[in-house]
Amino acid sequence: MYSFLLNRLPRPLLIRLSYVFRWVAPILFRGNRVECPVCEQSFSRFLSYGSKVAHRENVLCPKDLTLERHRLMWLYLKDHSSFFTNKKLSVLHIAPEQCFIHRFMKQPNLSYLTADLESPIADLHFDLHEIPLESDRFDVVFCNHVMEHVANPIQCMKELFRVMRPGGWAILQVPQDMTRDSTYEDASIVLPEEREKHFWQKDHVRLFGRDYPDYLRKAGFTVEEFWLKDHLDQEIFNRYRISEEEVLYIAKK
Repeated sequence: MYSFLLNRLPRPLLIRLSYVFRWVAPILFRGNRVECPVCEQSFSRFLSYGSKVAHRENVLCPKDLTLERHRLMWLYLKDHSSFFTNKKLSVLHIAPEQCFIHRFMKQPNLSYLTADLESPIADLHFDLHEIPLESDRFDVVFCNHVMEHVANPIQCMKELFRVMRPGGWAILQVPQDMTRDSTYEDASIVLPEEREKHFWQKDHVRLFGRDYPDYLRKAGFTVEEFWLKDHLDQEIFNRYRISEEEVLYIAKK
């Protein structure tokens, strides 16, 4: 039932239902084998997540719904950035994740604005290809797992670059197939079932390869690669259920 709902219900409805789910699931997964660094709670295991093509076991935190990418980003922000300091930062968060949004809203050092095309928890709603906000406004931008959905990712990246201040930085995560040299796109693939087979999910229109940083550079960013495996022991990776082969690209203006 869980997998069926996850892959069939529209995203806005899933977001609403998840607020009920996250209060029940932690009771069913009590234990101490895995730990989420975001909610700082331990469980017997995490839940599975993903489509039939990109299904992963033991990855979704039952309390705050973090995935591997969220826990990776959290550890970077917490231990390797100025995000959780007294430094005043203006932040734009596109497609805000539930595990982050309320925590970031409470941070006294942040001027925090969220946006999405349709999410019911976002402050603003707009198309990322043409952001209705002034240039050079934000110190930090988050926009995770969005570029695989949009018609023109470089145009969307250029818009995010435009609204960032000089010296600002962004985290723009995407699903990435590290076995591919170049990003895979085929406009003739339109059926949801075929898109899932080729691009890992029914609503994806491309699958980024190892050339993803080149997309960021074409939009104007300089790119810094952050590898958490250079900073954590293998034991911590296993407990947090984070892939040590996943890279975080820090896009800077």
